[in-house]
Amino acid sequence: MPIPFLLSLYFDGLPWWFPEPWRLAKFTTAAGALALTKWYSSGRRNTAERNMHGRVVLITGGTSGIGAVTAFELARRGAQIVLLTRQPPSDPFLVEYIDDMRKRTGNQLIYAEQVDLASLHSIRQFATRWIDNAPPRRLDMVVLCASTLTPPGGRRTETAEGLETTWMVNYLANFHLLGILSPALRAQPFDRDVRVVLTTCSSYIASPRLDEANKGGKDDWTPARAYARSKFALMVFGRAFQKHLDAYKRPDGMPMNARVVLVDPGYARTPGMTRWLTRGSLLGLLGYMIFYIFAWLLLKSPYMAAQSLLYAAMEGSLGRGAGGRLIKECMEVDTARKDVDDEEVAKKLWESSDNLIEKIEKQEAVKRALAKKEQEKKEEEAKQAAQVEEIEALIGTIKKGKAKEAQKKTGKTGEKNNNGNKSEKQNGKKAKSAANDAS
Repeated sequence: MPIPFLLSLYFDGLPWWFPEPWRLAKFTTAAGALALTKWYSSGRRNTAERNMHGRVVLITGGTSGIGAVTAFELARRGAQIVLLTRQPPSDPFLVEYIDDMRKRTGNQLIYAEQVDLASLHSIRQFATRWIDNAPPRRLDMVVLCASTLTPPGGRRTETAEGLETTWMVNYLANFHLLGILSPALRAQPFDRDVRVVLTTCSSYIASPRLDEANKGGKDDWTPARAYARSKFALMVFGRAFQKHLDAYKRPDGMPMNARVVLVDPGYARTPGMTRWLTRGSLLGLLGYMIFYIFAWLLLKSPYMAAQSLLYAAMEGSLGRGAGGRLIKECMEVDTARKDVDDEEVAKKLWESSDNLIEKIEKQEAVKRALAKKEQEKKEEEAKQAAQVEEIEALIGTIKKGKAKEAQKKTGKTGEKNNNGNKSEKQNGKKAKSAANDAS
């Protein structure tokens, strides 16, 4: 069969249905360029593997995007997953989500804990419960994937505690959570590989310096600047937190076994990226759907974006040596800014964050105390009102009973009077008859 076909090509030329060589070359080149672009933009795959059975992992942002893929892959490898979610564990969506993950991974050790990253009080409640547990709970890894952003053109928003939302969720929540969990991380046995994985973004390169005035203020606030500043602050804190861990002297005299790993997963087709590209509008969503081919071609899938996180969680060399390393495309890279390691900037950031948290928590504690007092006052007033109503009802019942008794007595008196009148009439008749007989 091939020989006659080749002979036909040699003697008769190309068949009529075969495209022209120039056109074929153009289409082949275009298809190859698209395939090469897609391959390059998808990023590298994780080549590291690790036994995760029995390891306890805390994950924020584990119900969507890159965090959901990371949680799924670690659970599939046997890790015990604790999802820190804004919804309570009894939320129907969360219950169904966890049940589905348990079925697909074959791992029943997947749970949820309610932690609102927009609330310092909620973070403290969870973290103090975790470290106050007796005996101390095992903690092998903390993966912080949760973040938020404001679409371009959006307005500056604040949390219920008065903090700028992007700064609070992307940086201050992580600072507060790790600050309280620090004793739990340092108390782990020396033979455990303990890691803290922080997700950042290459937008930190465009962030203004953290020691500039009016940090995160209303005057210089834009969605892009706020997001870049929060990610840059998280990187500075990550390096400083590693130094904080290394400065601790273990009672057993062994070196610190906890490592901080910074991860840049790249740009992916996550809900956050979709919100950014569509500007949070229906018209933008329509344009995104029309030109989705470009997003598919140039942006990673959540699965491919999570490869760097999985590498940071499972690569053995990251558990040894210096911490605070930056991972991108499943390999260690240098930071693009020198002030990430500026100790003076890190010190000012740490102190200002501590002071801000202390100030806000005191204010919120006073508010909660006043609200509790007001609630107790209302409950006391309601209780007193209920008692008054009960007493009034009892008095009314007594009055009704007395009225009925009075009516009964009145009825008996009337009957006696009637009986007396009848007897008087009968006596009168008898007297008349006696008088007639005498006459």
